[in-house]
Amino acid sequence: MFPVVRSALSRLTARSVQQTAARQIHRKREPDFHDKYGTAILLGGAIFCAAAWTYTVTQIGIEWNLSPVGRVTPKEWRNQ
Repeated sequence: MFPVVRSALSRLTARSVQQTAARQIHRKREPDFHDKYGTAILLGGAIFCAAAWTYTVTQIGIEWNLSPVGRVTPKEWRNQ
């Protein structure tokens, strides 16, 4: 890249960064929806998810990887 083009691009980039920073400094910062309610919504969702999984695991009757040793017995062999 030519040195003239490189210096022009770096100046434009630096200027745009400075302008953006200046705009953000002068803007009044007020709490938005996420600042006000974000944590409560996140916690509510986590509690709901945990409650739903707890209900599912305890109420639908799944046997969780229980060993069949001692439960399964072979059938008697029949000679025909």
